[in-house]
Amino acid sequence: MELPVVVGIDPGLAATGFGFIQQDSAGTIHTVDYGVISTPAGMPLSFRLLSLYQAFNSLIERYRPQSAAVEKLFFQRNVKTAMSVGQARGVILLVLAQYEIEVVEYTPLEIKQAVSGYGGADKGQMQQMVSLILQLGEIPQPDDAADALAAAICHLHSRRIQQMMIDQ
Repeated sequence: MELPVVVGIDPGLAATGFGFIQQDSAGTIHTVDYGVISTPAGMPLSFRLLSLYQAFNSLIERYRPQSAAVEKLFFQRNVKTAMSVGQARGVILLVLAQYEIEVVEYTPLEIKQAVSGYGGADKGQMQQMVSLILQLGEIPQPDDAADALAAAICHLHSRRIQQMMIDQ
């Protein structure tokens, strides 16, 4: 029996991080694939969004995840960045909806707590924990890919806790 695949996504227009993972019956989490979809800054916005759509669609077609964890959009200052990230998120959510994949959104705080046990963990601590949990032997690069893997790990941990509550 094939293990269900979960995809974590750290959306962005310039770089969208993705991480596909699986958890076996013993609870060990295995990395399937991770990386970044990049779009060139000089390309018109519509073509950048199309490029993101095509690349992400190809990944979803290849790995067929059962669920997706998407980092919630959180910006305090830069409205222009928030708009472009929001547009990229829309493309990602569209692809996931086309494949009828369950989507759960997590805040950065929720992801940090689930992965490191501490909501104030910095980027380096998070990357170390992702590497340890997935037994990678090195920090996943670039940062966006590590963030996506962290979102996927958060999703698996959250599902496990929900299942434990149901089983009681």
